[in-house]
Amino acid sequence: MSTEVRNNFALERFEIYVDGAIAGYAEYQDTGAERAFIHSELDSGYEGHGYGRVLVQAALNASRQEGFGILPMCPLVRHFVQSQPEYIATVPQWARQKLGLPL
Repeated sequence: MSTEVRNNFALERFEIYVDGAIAGYAEYQDTGAERAFIHSELDSGYEGHGYGRVLVQAALNASRQEGFGILPMCPLVRHFVQSQPEYIATVPQWARQKLGLPL
């Protein structure tokens, strides 16, 4: 199965497509220097296949390349950041304590 993650700027969300069909999304709000990920959804038919991880990793990488700090408000994004230590540095220091992330 082929996957593609696109930033839908109009809807402020990253969308994952599996074989051309939308499988889920991660909504965000830009707050100046940070991008707050506020909600993620994956269609139940795509759960358990690693698509959520692919979506979040691509969204965080794109956001980092655009110069944004990450605010992982959504549980899926927060879990990913906690489980991938290299992404902790993308979360501003002031937000780590508030979000229960390692300093």
